[in-house]
Amino acid sequence: MQASEAEKPRIVILISGTGSNMVAIAEAVKKEEIDADIVGIISNRPNAAGLEKAQAMDLHTDLIDHTLYASRDEFDHALIRMIEDLKPDLVVLAGFMRILTADFTRYYEGRLLNIHPSLLPKYQGLNTHQRALDAGDDIHGVTVHFVTEELDGGPNAIQAIVPILDVDNAKLLQQRVHEQEHIIYPIAVKWFCEGRLNMKGNEALLDGKALPLRGVQLDSRN
Repeated sequence: MQASEAEKPRIVILISGTGSNMVAIAEAVKKEEIDADIVGIISNRPNAAGLEKAQAMDLHTDLIDHTLYASRDEFDHALIRMIEDLKPDLVVLAGFMRILTADFTRYYEGRLLNIHPSLLPKYQGLNTHQRALDAGDDIHGVTVHFVTEELDGGPNAIQAIVPILDVDNAKLLQQRVHEQEHIIYPIAVKWFCEGRLNMKGNEALLDGKALPLRGVQLDSRN
């Protein structure tokens, strides 16, 4: 989806923590590798380190503390109102540690991206690095996908494959996965803002062609 010709696509990024993926995307925008405007960074945690990083990059920030809301539905509807004030074309989840309601995911269907530290559809949910090690896998990785009502179940856009080494523990593996996150998330956002990446039905399309189950794959072993 693209904004009108007179405007660049407008991006809102949701964070809960350090905001490292937010910074990677913002730096790509600043370098004009992504032709878009980041119109807001929203955190659900007052102490999120990513808020300071965003402010240091002169990005507009907002806080919506989820602990002040009586229910998940109430919070998500308030979050929608905050996001809509910024009139985004794309909403990016960058370490946003909330399970979103069906109402929220339906509202932003086709313009909501998330990043997940596994080669989806493997290892939905938490503790993905340890689960990959416990299973004896020889590869692990990270996926950018469209968000749907199914947790970590929306169509995949792009993945980065990370080898699992004999010396790996969950922390070491996580560090190498993080490096690849900062590469592939800006790529997916760039494709979307160029109108190349979109979602139709339950498929991700790149340049009008349906992507395979795992999306485009980059192999860091090469």
